[in-house]
Amino acid sequence: MIFSEKLQLLRKNNGLTQEDLAAKLSVSRQAVAKWESGQVYPDISNLICISNLFNVTVDYLVKDQPCTVSVANNIPADLDRLIEFRLEANVNTYAGYMNGVDSSRLDSHDYKYTNGPYTYYDTYVGGEIFAGEEAISYEGTAQYAMNYMGRVLDQTFSGDFLKEALRHADKAMPYRGPEYYQSGEYTYKCKTVGDFTWFQGFEEIYHSGQKVYECNFHGGLVKNA
Repeated sequence: MIFSEKLQLLRKNNGLTQEDLAAKLSVSRQAVAKWESGQVYPDISNLICISNLFNVTVDYLVKDQPCTVSVANNIPADLDRLIEFRLEANVNTYAGYMNGVDSSRLDSHDYKYTNGPYTYYDTYVGGEIFAGEEAISYEGTAQYAMNYMGRVLDQTFSGDFLKEALRHADKAMPYRGPEYYQSGEYTYKCKTVGDFTWFQGFEEIYHSGQKVYECNFHGGLVKNA
């Protein structure tokens, strides 16, 4: 992921518009727009301000790097299996219209899937504006969790298309859906920063070029005392 993509993702995940970010950095909105489009690069003083604002290093901002776990780079077998199980659970719960369970809290929508020692649980509240969490445990001990919050922006949004896109997640993008997916007039886009151990991301859906849905998410591995 290159700098322009990282900046846009960090801004959106912190709920900032280009105008908001420009005000915090004491630059023009046009400057932020050019940074995010890749037309120009901020100078070192602005890079330092951006790193302080979003609590990331300058080194992280300026170095192009993969945004996901690479399954070929000596990942422990248990982590690889955890990622595989998350993808398996994904297509066997909400995205696959399967394994809904009783509400765990007032007015929540819940899904549960188990295979061997692994159990996946997803619970969310709301509809057009929603918030939720998914978690994976191994032999009863939590190993992974991810929180998300999103909203529908237009009545042309299709929940069926969202689920279809989510079912196309793979090991390259195991967090929500794939980086890019298109079907008919609908397009799904997803960007992430980090890897499966600690990440944040942003997904969007467009209908005929108009954005109709957006969702922020973040998560990673859980460390027990």
